[in-house]
Amino acid sequence: MQTTLTQSKPFELKATHPLDEFYASAGLALPPLTQIDGEEVPEPYKTLLVHRNDMTPTLEKFHQQRIHLRVLKRERKGDQYCRQVTLVLDGDGQPVEFGAIKINLDLFTQAVREQILAEERPLGHILAEHAVPHRSRPSGYLRLASDPLINEVLKLTGAQVLFGRHNDLLDPKDRILAEIVEILPPIGKKHGKTE
Repeated sequence: MQTTLTQSKPFELKATHPLDEFYASAGLALPPLTQIDGEEVPEPYKTLLVHRNDMTPTLEKFHQQRIHLRVLKRERKGDQYCRQVTLVLDGDGQPVEFGAIKINLDLFTQAVREQILAEERPLGHILAEHAVPHRSRPSGYLRLASDPLINEVLKLTGAQVLFGRHNDLLDPKDRILAEIVEILPPIGKKHGKTE
């Protein structure tokens, strides 16, 4: 994990946004990470990350449980609403994703905006319930080393190699509904897979 992002590669900097803003506001440096090609993502992370589907139903299918949202931090500037979150399993509260999302509230109906701001359900659930037309456009995959913050929220110990992605949700006019960084914890044997 010696590779870090640099100003010379702005497409890589985008791959950490909006998570980078939460780290900066907390006075923290991003963990050691590098952007990788989707083909370099190992299984089962490749199945969970390298696709154009919403993450919430993908994780629910994999874990065979419903997922709910825990908001760690939030910030709102006009119609831009950002939050740092974990997605956790309903059954045992186990975290299955850590990340950050920037949502452009002005591109949603009032009913959808209200549900987003209620902070009770993942965006994927809300979009499905309201049949909001959208598509995913992953723009980068990440390999990173866990840091104390990630270890705390994902209930990990020690240095871990993790995988994630940056994804844009687009409306039918190709406007960005949301920018998302999604980082997965290690997948263990309880899921019938090896790490």
